[in-house]
Amino acid sequence: MTTPPPPPFAGLTPDCLLDALEGLGLPVSGQLLALNSYENRVYQVGLDEAPPLVAKFYRPARWSDEQILEEHAFVAELAEREIPVVGALSLAGRTLHHHAGFRFALFPRRGGRAPELDRPDTLEWLGRFLGRIHAVGAVTPFTRRPTLDAASFGEEPLAYLAGCPFIPAELHEVYLGVVRQALEGVERCYGRAGDVVLRRLHGDCHAGNVLWTDAGPHFVDFDDSRMGPAVQDLWMLLSGGRAEQSAQLADLLAGYEDFCEFDTRELYLVEALRTLRLIHYSAWLARRWHDPAFPAAFPWFDSPRYWQDQILALREQIALMDEPPLWPV
Repeated sequence: MTTPPPPPFAGLTPDCLLDALEGLGLPVSGQLLALNSYENRVYQVGLDEAPPLVAKFYRPARWSDEQILEEHAFVAELAEREIPVVGALSLAGRTLHHHAGFRFALFPRRGGRAPELDRPDTLEWLGRFLGRIHAVGAVTPFTRRPTLDAASFGEEPLAYLAGCPFIPAELHEVYLGVVRQALEGVERCYGRAGDVVLRRLHGDCHAGNVLWTDAGPHFVDFDDSRMGPAVQDLWMLLSGGRAEQSAQLADLLAGYEDFCEFDTRELYLVEALRTLRLIHYSAWLARRWHDPAFPAAFPWFDSPRYWQDQILALREQIALMDEPPLWPV
């Protein structure tokens, strides 16, 4: 029997965390509040006579130092152009710090509420800022961070899932067969789209990563930033039936195209990207299961019902990928 890997954040005790911040000369008050995050560990840290900061401790072995710094540089580039993003603070001339085997960064605390995505003016406002982000993202490519494509979000996760113990034996071959069929549909979608421009993206632009204030939106958590098609940062803001999504897309693009041209061929990729996210998500949960936070937060993952639902969802996606693409109306 192989020994399971140790929990990734087992040594990140409150004392370790406070020692890391005190090592940067920060006057920590000892107040810590764990924030909602599974991939990393994120805390609001109280300071003496100063506003709190947010400390993000990166999951070991997920990104290299160079990849993390490339994300920090991209967000700093956006901030320099007065795009409302929350970037890592530079302390002692660095944005990435090390302590006791952990890597961490500090961010200003920014409040806000969830955006009202059922409002056309909200979607248009979001579209304007996404257009600005993508205009900057197209100037130069990432050289260290990966690309969101069928290989990294589909084929590699499939290979991992084929050997993992979580899929029930009676569903194993059915699930893998449906994934292979879905990836054939993804390939057809990419073929219809042709050669689309890849650019630096937010990468995980769902409503939870947009905070809204009276001054408008600001974008947080570029941890999944990578190269990819622009539509990746648009489709996760859509919801409801096809008619509703078409109207929402039109509102987003009304603002987006004030700052960045959108290639409508990318609309062939919406359902393909949704399919890849389903496959990648299952592999992500499987890879993280040795982290105690995951069984506690996702207790249904290793149940037959989960895999049955995934088979049905992927079959629905296979059908959707062969339909005409979503279109703004």
